[in-house]
Amino acid sequence: MRSAATRYDLPEADAFTRPYWDAAAEGRLLIRRCRATGCGTAHHYPREFCPRCWSEDVVWEAASGRATLYTWSVVHRNDLPPFGGRVPYTAAVVDLAEGPRMMTEVIDCPEAELRIGMELLVHFRDIGEGDGEGGPAVPVFRPASGTS
Repeated sequence: MRSAATRYDLPEADAFTRPYWDAAAEGRLLIRRCRATGCGTAHHYPREFCPRCWSEDVVWEAASGRATLYTWSVVHRNDLPPFGGRVPYTAAVVDLAEGPRMMTEVIDCPEAELRIGMELLVHFRDIGEGDGEGGPAVPVFRPASGTS
């Protein structure tokens, strides 16, 4: 059972996902790519096998950080800590330039300006654990227009 102080936004890294979270802390987005002959499928969320051909010959690969907005929902109420302090926020699904679809959040964009197909760039939110030394970083996206 989770206590009232449980952080629902902190990822649980394990030996397999550690490269993903370490890269995120450095401001890099990783995806997985199948190396099986005839496949080459890129996928996200990280899995130890290819979701297309089931090959276990998959490797980490740096993503460009570019995406397009597939869909979104503006969340106005969320009782789980720390999300209640963030409302309203934009929960979204984006299509990464490399092909995979990813659940995330769109930041720095008013709701009225959100458009399906709009170009986005990855940004990393340090979600820290309150220990003063920072903590995990999670990928979120912001509009590509007006950024360098």
